Amino acid sequence: MNRLFALLIGLLLALPAPAAPPPAATREIEALIAALGASGCDFQRNGSWYPAQKAQEHLRRKYDWLRERDMAANAEQFIERAGTKSSMSGRAYQVRCPGRPAIPSAVWLTERLREMRKPQPNPR
Repeated sequence: MNRLFALLIGLLLALPAPAAPPPAATREIEALIAALGASGCDFQRNGSWYPAQKAQEHLRRKYDWLRERDMAANAEQFIERAGTKSSMSGRAYQVRCPGRPAIPSAVWLTERLREMRKPQPNPR
């Protein structure tokens, strides 16, 4: 029995650890989560609206879960796997900013990502 236990422990230790996303991807994903938290927009999940801070906390938990499983190698995967819909109900998330109609969160996050990736003019 001890040999079997030792063998199982050895096999578990031999499994590769999940790879961390590349630093650039981590920066982009963290920036997307922070942008939502600072947006002042509301976030709908499973039929209820939540303030931006709660949305930020929720997406950070989902990102942590994905990272532990090596499932968010880039910002697009994060949006697709964490920021688009509820993994429990399958219902799409929505973002509603003041004075604007609600839009799918995937659209909101993708727009922010596109803005973040735009080349910045060089100040001289």
